[in-house]
Amino acid sequence: MLIIKPLGIVDYQPTWEAMRAFTDSRNADTDDELWLLEHTPVFTLGQAGKPEHVLAAGDIPLVQSDRGGQVTYHGPGQLTAYCLFDLKRLNLGPRAFVEKIEDAVVNVLQDMGIPAVANREAHGVYVNGKKIASLGLRIRKGCAYHGLSLNVNMDLEPFTRINPCGYAGLEMTQIKDFLGDATPSLAVVGVRITHALQKQFFGRR
Repeated sequence: MLIIKPLGIVDYQPTWEAMRAFTDSRNADTDDELWLLEHTPVFTLGQAGKPEHVLAAGDIPLVQSDRGGQVTYHGPGQLTAYCLFDLKRLNLGPRAFVEKIEDAVVNVLQDMGIPAVANREAHGVYVNGKKIASLGLRIRKGCAYHGLSLNVNMDLEPFTRINPCGYAGLEMTQIKDFLGDATPSLAVVGVRITHALQKQFFGRR
């Protein structure tokens, strides 16, 4: 069973602490959870992230996280989906897990008419060479937390203050750049992402 938790707009630090606490306390019978949310503006640096990729944080706080990957930005208008999944129970290794998340996002975007592709080396989802979705994960005791962030309808300016995911000059994009006024709400995108993840991991919609 997958429990879906829409959390609204939340701060990063307490959400991260709650994910970690959930993962540390779960057992083999604990249901997997999917948390759907937006974060208040924050830069997060992955566990092995290099501070030099933060060019000019300005008034946006920077948090050192325990996820994989380099630096990214979270803010309103970006759908963040945290996948608190038991990989042992799903019989998945980390790479297959990441690729299934990427495929779920690609399927949702392609269904909207956006020509998204997954990059299996520089992980994430891209459209015409620009990044639209980022992934960062942590696995403890065979269970995953953190997840994906999909740019929907947001201010992309903060991404210019960093080297996104450690790549200098990487341009970011979002659903609104392709669909304009027809861009669905974050709630609608969240439902579509939920269905796509359920199909990838649990074989159902």
